[in-house]
Amino acid sequence: MSETENMLNGAYYNPMVRELTQARHRASDLCREYNQTRSFETLERKRILKALLGAGGNSARITPPFYCDYGAQVQLGKGVFFNANCVVLDAAPVRIGAHTLIGPAVQIYTVLHPMDAETRRTHAEKALPVTIGDDVWIGGGAIICPGVTIGARTVIGAGSVVTRDLPADVFAAGNPCRVVRSLMDESPLP
Repeated sequence: MSETENMLNGAYYNPMVRELTQARHRASDLCREYNQTRSFETLERKRILKALLGAGGNSARITPPFYCDYGAQVQLGKGVFFNANCVVLDAAPVRIGAHTLIGPAVQIYTVLHPMDAETRRTHAEKALPVTIGDDVWIGGGAIICPGVTIGARTVIGAGSVVTRDLPADVFAAGNPCRVVRSLMDESPLP
């Protein structure tokens, strides 16, 4: 298998190979271009997001600056919103459901490095997917770790570090992030 195939299959891979380095450079260039646009340049922003994120970039609203490793593994549902200063390290798929709100400075990681220091020196890493359901709200400064799934309609408190899966319809917060309470008993505002 190629290093790209290893990366996408959750196996250890070498991120320093030419094809992966070129893909990161492409994403970096597109992010830089996007981050330098002005708010009134909506058509230009849409063009760049489509080039960076594919079809998911069509309906996403992303406040610059925004950064990602590849862009190609980011899958966005309809109406996703990213506030400013978000980072998505997408060596594995990052699936974000429709109408999800992502606060400022949220970081989504998929990459894991070996625990053994000697192995880390080889640059080997692997990546695990992150899945975020529909209608999720992630508070500012939260960190979503590799391999995590967040259920639909869940709310993550600002500054939380999500290290394990969270069910749907809960409010969760803290470091490590834990379920605080269910949201099922709350009635919506009139």
